[in-house]
Amino acid sequence: MTLYTIGLDIGTTSTKAVVFQYDGNVVSEYEVGYELDQSHPGFAEQDADEIYEAATSAIRHALQQKDVPKESISAVGMSAAMHSVICLDEKGRALSPSITWADRRSVQEAEQLQEMERDIYLRTGTPLHPMSPFAKLLWMKENDYEPYHQATKFVSIKEYLTYRWFGEFVVDYSVAASSGFYDIHKQEWDGHALELAGITTNYLSRIVPETYQLKGLSEEAYEKMGLQPNTPFIAGGSDGPLANLGIGAIEPGETAITIGTSGAIRQFTANPSVDDRQEVFCYSFSEDLWITGGPTNNGGIVLNWLKDLFSNEGYVLSFDQLNHLAAEAPAGSDGLLFLPHLNGERAPFWDANAKANYIGLRSTHEKKHMIRAAMEGVIFSIYHIAHVLERLGNHHETLYASGGFARSPLWLQMLSDVFGKPVHVPKSHQSSAWGAAWTALYSIGEVESLESIKSSIPMQTSVQPDMNQHDIYQQMFAVYQNIYPALQEHIHQLQTIK
Repeated sequence: MTLYTIGLDIGTTSTKAVVFQYDGNVVSEYEVGYELDQSHPGFAEQDADEIYEAATSAIRHALQQKDVPKESISAVGMSAAMHSVICLDEKGRALSPSITWADRRSVQEAEQLQEMERDIYLRTGTPLHPMSPFAKLLWMKENDYEPYHQATKFVSIKEYLTYRWFGEFVVDYSVAASSGFYDIHKQEWDGHALELAGITTNYLSRIVPETYQLKGLSEEAYEKMGLQPNTPFIAGGSDGPLANLGIGAIEPGETAITIGTSGAIRQFTANPSVDDRQEVFCYSFSEDLWITGGPTNNGGIVLNWLKDLFSNEGYVLSFDQLNHLAAEAPAGSDGLLFLPHLNGERAPFWDANAKANYIGLRSTHEKKHMIRAAMEGVIFSIYHIAHVLERLGNHHETLYASGGFARSPLWLQMLSDVFGKPVHVPKSHQSSAWGAAWTALYSIGEVESLESIKSSIPMQTSVQPDMNQHDIYQQMFAVYQNIYPALQEHIHQLQTIK
């Protein structure tokens, strides 16, 4: 019988189950979406039980649509978005929604941490920002959030699912590290951060390696999933480092760039790499591997905004049409720049109150220029973080692209032109899922190492840079990188006007 492995990728807007052959080719995939509740200012919450149902349903449908026998699944590897937190009672029931990375209610607490507790970042590698569960728990504590006072456990969405499936509270290195409570140097919970949040290690899960095997699926779970009861689930990691693994960006100088709703640029390192300026993150992935990089809040969501902005009741622009219009404008958008901070910004500014701006707008600019400038602005945001990583000694020799933007030839060409480097694109856009699936294969002894994944990543294309366009972009970026620091104080003043 042919054996397969499943990569389960639990994201912010959906969960994907991808059935892989051992050589990395996709057999079947299924995606189940869910809502992100932002109905109140600053809120970004989800129903944890809805995500539980989505994950079980995704696995079942991925198997069913290609008639994959349940006996052929050797293991399931897990990936999940970072920075979520759920309050649980003594029976493991959710007392609160899953509060996601995008929730901004803890802005004030994060700012206080930045002023008073900056050394915590140097130990944890997690920027002091509202995205982190550390800041969220401080907000809960300071604002008498009722579920906080009733809770006996605080977990991420992945921990919640694995508890529902296996009755065990465990957390892998990278999800633990992205909480803000984890010392990446000592590989243990940070006592001072826990004390500030008013909790102890008893409130958190047991830390396990990325290869940890969970066994003994509950009857409800294996029946809903269509799996065998003894199918092992592997702890895996968070979506960022697993995307690096799944795309093959493992060695020094190999950089993964992901743009979906948001975006990120990341590299693996052999040692913790923190920044005195606190412009980037560093999280543990395994006992001897760390991931450093920076996220941007504003990736594909910028295209969604443009789509809504330029559509009307009688005419709705498609994403293909947006790309076609942008391609009609020249590199540099005839001197138009866009700061893509529609939803605040994380790296390198870590400013939840940042705002978007068009700079250099003239009456001669058309829709095509505005669209292209916005797409270029997203790439400049990634490039800005790349410069910070360069300052820390992390060079970018080889670029790998994943996420929804890798389906846009224009966006890939922009990326290659801005960096002046070739960009390699895998055949499958499910890099986090493949990274999780490969970790599962390594855990059960089917492959010899994590690094050996490189020979099992089917590649689709490589994009070569246009160095004439690169020269234009270098001139544009020289202006871009100085604009927000010059405007920041004034943008914050606008925030105070009601």
